[in-house]
Amino acid sequence: MATAVLIPIDGSPLAERALSYVVGEYPDTPVHLLYVMDHVESFHDFDWTSLPSHVDDHTRRVSERGQALLADARASAETAGLDVVETELSVGRPATGIVDYAERTAVDHIVMGSHGRNGLTRFILGSVAEQVLRRSTVPVTIVR
Repeated sequence: MATAVLIPIDGSPLAERALSYVVGEYPDTPVHLLYVMDHVESFHDFDWTSLPSHVDDHTRRVSERGQALLADARASAETAGLDVVETELSVGRPATGIVDYAERTAVDHIVMGSHGRNGLTRFILGSVAEQVLRRSTVPVTIVR
Protein backbone atom coordinates (compact mmCIF):
# COMPACT_ATOMS: atom_id res chain seq x y z
CA MET A 1 0.00 0.00 0.00
CA ALA A 2 1.25 3.45 -0.89
CA THR A 3 2.01 5.90 1.90
CA ALA A 4 1.73 9.00 -0.34
CA VAL A 5 0.53 9.40 -3.93
CA LEU A 6 1.53 12.03 -6.50
CA ILE A 7 -1.08 13.10 -9.06
CA PRO A 8 0.26 15.35 -11.83
CA ILE A 9 -2.43 17.83 -12.90
CA ASP A 10 -2.62 19.22 -16.44
CA GLY A 11 -6.26 20.13 -16.87
CA SER A 12 -7.05 17.14 -19.06
CA PRO A 13 -9.99 14.78 -18.51
CA LEU A 14 -7.49 11.98 -17.92
CA ALA A 15 -5.92 13.90 -15.02
CA GLU A 16 -9.41 14.06 -13.53
CA ARG A 17 -9.74 10.31 -14.04
CA ALA A 18 -6.43 9.81 -12.25
CA LEU A 19 -7.81 11.75 -9.30
CA SER A 20 -10.98 9.63 -9.33
CA TYR A 21 -8.85 6.47 -9.47
CA VAL A 22 -6.93 7.55 -6.37
CA VAL A 23 -10.22 8.26 -4.57
CA GLY A 24 -11.29 4.67 -5.22
CA GLU A 25 -8.00 2.87 -4.74
CA TYR A 26 -6.19 4.96 -2.10
CA PRO A 27 -8.91 6.76 -0.11
CA ASP A 28 -6.84 7.05 3.08
CA THR A 29 -3.52 7.91 1.46
CA PRO A 30 -2.12 11.46 1.55
CA VAL A 31 -2.05 13.07 -1.90
CA HIS A 32 0.37 15.48 -3.56
CA LEU A 33 -0.88 17.50 -6.55
CA LEU A 34 1.66 18.86 -9.03
CA TYR A 35 1.34 21.16 -12.03
CA VAL A 36 4.47 21.63 -14.14
CA MET A 37 4.49 24.75 -16.32
CA ASP A 38 6.08 23.76 -19.60
CA HIS A 39 7.18 27.06 -21.09
CA VAL A 40 8.37 25.37 -24.29
CA GLU A 41 4.87 24.10 -25.01
CA SER A 42 3.10 27.20 -23.72
CA PHE A 43 5.02 29.43 -26.12
CA HIS A 44 3.62 27.52 -29.10
CA ASP A 45 0.45 29.59 -28.57
CA PHE A 46 2.33 32.82 -27.85
CA ASP A 47 1.76 35.83 -30.12
CA TRP A 48 5.33 36.41 -31.31
CA THR A 49 4.35 39.66 -33.04
CA SER A 50 3.82 41.26 -29.64
CA LEU A 51 6.50 43.15 -27.83
CA PRO A 52 8.99 41.18 -25.70
CA SER A 53 7.52 42.78 -22.58
CA HIS A 54 4.45 40.61 -23.15
CA VAL A 55 6.51 37.54 -22.23
CA ASP A 56 6.03 38.41 -18.55
CA ASP A 57 2.27 38.70 -19.07
CA HIS A 58 2.24 35.32 -20.83
CA THR A 59 4.22 33.70 -18.00
CA ARG A 60 1.82 35.20 -15.47
CA ARG A 61 -1.20 33.84 -17.38
CA VAL A 62 0.30 30.35 -17.58
CA SER A 63 1.11 30.47 -13.86
CA GLU A 64 -2.42 31.63 -13.01
CA ARG A 65 -3.86 28.78 -15.10
CA GLY A 66 -1.69 26.29 -13.19
CA GLN A 67 -2.72 27.73 -9.84
CA ALA A 68 -6.40 27.57 -10.85
CA LEU A 69 -6.06 23.93 -11.98
CA LEU A 70 -4.37 23.02 -8.70
CA ALA A 71 -7.06 24.81 -6.68
CA ASP A 72 -9.82 22.99 -8.59
CA ALA A 73 -8.06 19.63 -8.19
CA ARG A 74 -7.50 20.27 -4.48
CA ALA A 75 -11.18 21.13 -4.00
CA SER A 76 -12.26 18.00 -5.89
CA ALA A 77 -9.87 15.80 -3.91
CA GLU A 78 -10.92 17.22 -0.55
CA THR A 79 -14.62 16.97 -1.45
CA ALA A 80 -14.00 13.29 -2.26
CA GLY A 81 -12.40 12.85 1.17
CA LEU A 82 -8.73 12.76 0.21
CA ASP A 83 -6.08 14.33 2.43
CA VAL A 84 -4.19 16.75 0.16
CA VAL A 85 -0.90 17.45 1.88
CA GLU A 86 0.81 19.43 -0.84
CA THR A 87 0.12 21.32 -4.05
CA GLU A 88 3.01 22.60 -6.07
CA LEU A 89 3.46 24.61 -9.22
CA SER A 90 6.86 24.18 -10.84
CA VAL A 91 8.52 25.22 -14.08
CA GLY A 92 10.26 22.87 -16.50
CA ARG A 93 9.69 19.86 -18.66
CA PRO A 94 6.68 17.96 -17.29
CA ALA A 95 8.20 14.46 -17.21
CA THR A 96 11.37 15.68 -15.55
CA GLY A 97 9.41 17.79 -13.06
CA ILE A 98 7.18 14.86 -12.10
CA VAL A 99 10.08 12.43 -11.60
CA ASP A 100 12.15 15.02 -9.71
CA TYR A 101 9.22 15.82 -7.41
CA ALA A 102 8.70 12.14 -6.63
CA GLU A 103 12.39 11.71 -5.83
CA ARG A 104 12.63 14.71 -3.49
CA THR A 105 9.42 14.15 -1.53
CA ALA A 106 7.90 11.28 0.39
CA VAL A 107 5.66 10.02 -2.43
CA ASP A 108 5.99 6.36 -3.25
CA HIS A 109 3.48 6.09 -6.09
CA ILE A 110 2.55 8.23 -9.11
CA VAL A 111 -0.94 8.06 -10.65
CA MET A 112 -1.39 9.98 -13.89
CA GLY A 113 -3.44 10.15 -17.06
CA SER A 114 -2.14 8.37 -20.13
CA HIS A 115 -1.92 11.58 -22.12
CA GLY A 116 -2.66 15.28 -21.90
CA ARG A 117 -1.22 16.28 -25.23
CA ASN A 118 -2.54 15.38 -28.64
CA GLY A 119 -1.77 15.70 -32.32
CA LEU A 120 1.45 17.29 -33.50
CA THR A 121 2.45 18.43 -30.00
CA ARG A 122 2.48 14.82 -28.77
CA PHE A 123 4.42 13.68 -31.83
CA ILE A 124 7.10 16.36 -31.43
CA LEU A 125 7.40 16.43 -27.64
CA GLY A 126 6.56 12.80 -26.86
CA SER A 127 4.35 11.29 -24.23
CA VAL A 128 4.90 12.62 -20.73
CA ALA A 129 3.42 9.42 -19.27
CA GLU A 130 5.84 7.30 -21.28
CA GLN A 131 8.82 9.36 -20.14
CA VAL A 132 7.70 9.18 -16.49
CA LEU A 133 7.27 5.40 -16.77
CA ARG A 134 10.83 5.03 -18.05
CA ARG A 135 12.47 7.40 -15.55
CA SER A 136 10.55 6.98 -12.31
CA THR A 137 12.08 5.16 -9.36
CA VAL A 138 8.63 4.67 -7.79
CA PRO A 139 5.68 2.71 -9.20
CA VAL A 140 3.55 4.53 -11.78
CA THR A 141 -0.08 3.81 -12.55
CA ILE A 142 -1.34 5.11 -15.88
CA VAL A 143 -5.08 5.81 -16.06
CA ARG A 144 -6.85 5.72 -19.41
